[in-house]
Amino acid sequence: MSKRDRKRELPPVPEALPAPAVDAHTHLDACGAKTADEVRAVVDRAQSAGVGRVVTVADDIASAEWAVEASTWDDRVFAAVALHPTRTADFGDADRGVLERLVDHPRVVAVGETGLDYYWDYSPPEPQQEAFRWHIDLAKRSGKPLMIHDREAHEDILRILDEEGAPETVVFHCFSGDGEFARRCVDAGYVLSFAGTATFRNARGVREAVALVPVEQLLVETDAPFLTPHPYRGQPNEPYCVNYTLRGIAELRGMSLEELVVATTTTAERTFGFDQA
Repeated sequence: MSKRDRKRELPPVPEALPAPAVDAHTHLDACGAKTADEVRAVVDRAQSAGVGRVVTVADDIASAEWAVEASTWDDRVFAAVALHPTRTADFGDADRGVLERLVDHPRVVAVGETGLDYYWDYSPPEPQQEAFRWHIDLAKRSGKPLMIHDREAHEDILRILDEEGAPETVVFHCFSGDGEFARRCVDAGYVLSFAGTATFRNARGVREAVALVPVEQLLVETDAPFLTPHPYRGQPNEPYCVNYTLRGIAELRGMSLEELVVATTTTAERTFGFDQA
């Protein structure tokens, strides 16, 4: 098989984990699962690897509506709804109205992903920050966790959370900071969710962070179809691949795999309130 063909191929499904795990952040629609049958096929693969529940996350209004619908197709699927910060340049009342309606759905377990992204220039900082403040308020009014996208915006994220008053539960999706920033987030009571980057040998800051976060504030995710964990970096990602990330993090932290899986699943259950969805 050529290198180009390998990059298009899904990694092998690994041996099942010793306890049920949760993929705390994925994008099933971006993984190519558009229909009910396709969604079930993806979560079936995840289930075979020991990943029993997934949170599929919206990045625009259409995907928010789709995520909520998809969460009704399979009991293992839950949804998060928001407008991604890179799409906030034209965030209007109609969009807010849709999200206000969707967030009350019982299968929606978080407001996300929202936050700030200063890497891309699709939306200027001002409308991003305005939209972030609105999503913070939505999370507080709905009583659901706030799921944050933070790319090269650490200080403004913390500043705005402080100014607005953070919701009861805040999740930093795909945590990208270093150990010092992780300590600040942990001290604030926030939950840190780590993706495949935690298995990348050159991601020193992220690996330093994942080693020190208390398991009570630790989640694991794929952000599929992106950020496929080592040793399959660059290939397509799916929720079952959180299995590989858990194995890498367990080794990095010096924990047994079962201990880590049980702990992160407990954190996910407490964070998202799956039993109430």
